Amino acid sequence: MTTLLHLEASARRRSISRQVGEAFAASWRAAHADGTYLHRDLALDPVPFIGEAWTELCDHVLANGITEIGRYKEAVRTPGQAAAWAVVEPLLNELVAADVVLISTPMYNYSIPASLKAWLDQVTFPKMSLTGRRFVVATARGGAYSPGAPKARFDYQERFLRDFFAGHFAVEDTTFVNAELANSRLDPALAHLRPAHDESLAAALRTAHDLGKEY
Repeated sequence: MTTLLHLEASARRRSISRQVGEAFAASWRAAHADGTYLHRDLALDPVPFIGEAWTELCDHVLANGITEIGRYKEAVRTPGQAAAWAVVEPLLNELVAADVVLISTPMYNYSIPASLKAWLDQVTFPKMSLTGRRFVVATARGGAYSPGAPKARFDYQERFLRDFFAGHFAVEDTTFVNAELANSRLDPALAHLRPAHDESLAAALRTAHDLGKEY
């Protein structure tokens, strides 16, 4: 039996990144009738930012050479650390249980929402490994940031997440499904790009649906 962890980070209830992510999730669920689907909305139910007690847990893990995720709880030695661990543990359990991690996220200010960064901080410890898991990131972008686009160099969304998963989780299998030019729906200066946005979104939905069956 396989497990999908689906994280959503858009502040909008009816967002493009949610739409693309749901295309993957619906297709995945249809293809894995006996699979487990875990869902967490990081915008509606925010994860708290890390505090000093979390840094103490992290320091203990590093100083004592603890690399097995199942041993992280050994770092808890004070009430403050116990409270920090109470936040980390359910998030980490979901992540470890997943074979596939689906992240639906918009691009905010060239990067990712603070809600997603807060989750990443909580579940990331020194020298951890999630090798064998696959990550899919369904994104929405106001402009165009694909290779060759004038603003491609400002893309700190895909670049950051791809490097993060490789550097912190030892996961190289990350696939991005990007729907671009969403601002053409609102910005009169970009109205002429609406057909390109519609095409990008349609392609993203098709790709997400196909990947859901494949994964």
